[in-house]
Amino acid sequence: MTESAKHPLLEVRDVSKGFPGVVALSKVSLTLGHSEVLALIGENGAGKSTLMKILAGVQEPDSGEVLIDGSPVRIDSVQTAFANGVALIHQELNLSDNLDVGANIFLGREPKKYGLIDKHRIREESRELLSQVGLNVSPDTIVERLPIGQQQLVEIARALSVNARVLIMDEPTSSLSAREAQTLFTVVNNLRSKGVSVIYISHRLGEVKELADRVTVFRDGENAGDLSRDEISHDRMVRLMVGRDVSQFYVRKPHTPGDVALRVNNLVTPANPGHKVNFSIRAGEIVGVAGLVGAGRTEMLQVLFGVQPAVSGSIEVGGRTVPINNPKDAIHAGLALVPEDRKLQGLVLEMAVRTNVGLAGLERHQKKFGFLNSQQEGVDTAEMIRKLRIKTPNEQQVVQYLSGGNQQKVVLAKWLSLNPKVLLLDETTRGIDVGAKQEIYRLMEELAEQGMAILFVSSEMEEILGMSDQTLVMHEGRITGKLTRAELNEEAVMQLATGNVAEESAA
Repeated sequence: MTESAKHPLLEVRDVSKGFPGVVALSKVSLTLGHSEVLALIGENGAGKSTLMKILAGVQEPDSGEVLIDGSPVRIDSVQTAFANGVALIHQELNLSDNLDVGANIFLGREPKKYGLIDKHRIREESRELLSQVGLNVSPDTIVERLPIGQQQLVEIARALSVNARVLIMDEPTSSLSAREAQTLFTVVNNLRSKGVSVIYISHRLGEVKELADRVTVFRDGENAGDLSRDEISHDRMVRLMVGRDVSQFYVRKPHTPGDVALRVNNLVTPANPGHKVNFSIRAGEIVGVAGLVGAGRTEMLQVLFGVQPAVSGSIEVGGRTVPINNPKDAIHAGLALVPEDRKLQGLVLEMAVRTNVGLAGLERHQKKFGFLNSQQEGVDTAEMIRKLRIKTPNEQQVVQYLSGGNQQKVVLAKWLSLNPKVLLLDETTRGIDVGAKQEIYRLMEELAEQGMAILFVSSEMEEILGMSDQTLVMHEGRITGKLTRAELNEEAVMQLATGNVAEESAA
């Protein structure tokens, strides 16, 4: 045994980190062995991403130490992390999509020949690295032409190009299809067999159970526990993450829906001009929209909310046909959309919680001569913080310092403060921990009981099965079937999602 093998490859000891108004980490510790996949899990705000940024040199700790092969190191920059064999693959990919694959792999570290970039060497070494991650594309391919799953493999190839011994993956499958995720799992297992250790952060506990040699759990910025390979189970992971048993995840109470709140007649979207969409939702009803990646679900919601104009068709809200040419029309009609990408489309990250909550209601809060009714905005914000249980020091906290789950709650608060008739939700629980998910499910149930109609898109089968009163299944821009709660099961959804059209929907 070599001297370095006597010690863990990586060790974190009593690391703490704080931000304005927030203690992100409080004396956390973990160890990563040689050729090991360590899953790091916890609710949003548990401190996982903060620790990973410290290990990758993006941030420095306030106290504590990091050891590699038993020796303390100071990782004060990304370059220092690379020099120590540590590379982070961010949840939001960090590629230059206008450059080719080879240029991305060696960006900032281009080999030179006679003072010029050695493109031949980049091409040859990139081919070898791409082969290691199982990606059969030319190094000359422009990155933006690759699907997201292949872009992720380019990120891994770039990490291997700096001889990374520790590869940190932060929610690597959050934007991947099931097939792309399986490819990633194969790559992770291959890397482990070649001596690379992986810290794998994911809210998808099924993935953790499949991949991890060991699990470390954070809760509220502190260590909550560890699980060895034979101890890993869904219930044990959830119990450590939330500090309690989640005995019943989806709580649905039977109630009679009211009149039709939203009716869509022969709606044609720009993304799928060859198909007409027809459906209706009643007040107090929760309707799921299932389908595979590219089925046209997000595009349909964007047309309903006026982000994109419909090619043709009509939309009725509360029995009245309403022209929706832009989001302002949709808001006036009583619709609200929580978009798929909260950071890009749902929030102004540099602004306070109160400002974000008030954005959708600026017109409502307007007083004479265009002045803002700050008092009413404050009342609305306080009510939403209480109702949605948003964890924030105060209403003036800058949103970017909140956890992902609490950021999502701020997006919900912005729209719920308007008390819409119809709530459109697009992958609302993506990237959110089990505790925050349960809170959102509870909120959906409460809103439905109060008579709000909810149309939600989800790629999680359990969510569709657990929350839907009825389910619309889409395939390539059309609704291939509508399933009642009694008809709803995984096999029925997948049959329709892969293009097998139900008789009643075929007309």
